[in-house]
Amino acid sequence: MFKAERILIPAEQIQQRVREMANEIEADFQDGPIYIVSILKGAFIFVADLARALKRPCVRIEFMGISSYGSQKTSSGQVKVTRDLDVNIEGQNVLIVEDIIDSGVTLSYLTRLLEQRKPKSLEIATLLDKPERRIQPVRVKYVGFTIPDEFVVGYGLDYAEDYRNLSDLRILDSVSM
Repeated sequence: MFKAERILIPAEQIQQRVREMANEIEADFQDGPIYIVSILKGAFIFVADLARALKRPCVRIEFMGISSYGSQKTSSGQVKVTRDLDVNIEGQNVLIVEDIIDSGVTLSYLTRLLEQRKPKSLEIATLLDKPERRIQPVRVKYVGFTIPDEFVVGYGLDYAEDYRNLSDLRILDSVSM
């Protein structure tokens, strides 16, 4: 059994950092549309807030499903595309938006996959980064928060499909029965 009572990052702090990240992205992408590729399901809340914080009218949102966790608390190391893009990104500015990067396995795979589709630019934004867990190198341009090696839930992140609706980011603890 698990509980998520310890708040790691409160909702207000998350919203402030999302606005700051949007400003950084706006400064870097001066021309043309931005294709935001949201990684489902965990990044959907972050993407919604980030997209609304961007001031430009040409923000196009796409979704991909990538799985490497299943219902476990650690990555299986096996990456599977469960939903692919509906559009051609060749010649476009693409921003992959992820909820959390830890091992780097998923993002390393996804970056290689999307680079083969010849976008004009390809950058990564993540709400959370756990660099101490990295086993595959990943170049992340926009990082919301660097966090310790804890299992976190809330703000779209889940454990076995639960806790996504929490507005804060919380640490998931096991409870002895």
